[in-house]
Amino acid sequence: MSRRCELTGKGTLVGNNVSHANNKTKRIYRPNLQHISLVSEILGNSYTLKISMNALRSVDRNGGLDPFLLKSRDTVLSPKALRLKRAIAKKSAKAA
Repeated sequence: MSRRCELTGKGTLVGNNVSHANNKTKRIYRPNLQHISLVSEILGNSYTLKISMNALRSVDRNGGLDPFLLKSRDTVLSPKALRLKRAIAKKSAKAA
């Protein structure tokens, strides 16, 4: 599996370690990814996603998984999250 957040698309970045003598060596900045179970209130199930802790804070700020997915762009979502977003949109449109 790739080291990429399923909700925000955040991935690894490349930079330099710079020593006191100004020697530069390559290094990798990895996002803080965790396997988290999030509950969809509309679908009534919990789903395990590999997300960054920054994305978890954004989900909490937006009021849960459902509003976050409905607001997010399709280009940054993983295929699993995109299927979940479409199911949420379909069920919420059916209920309205």
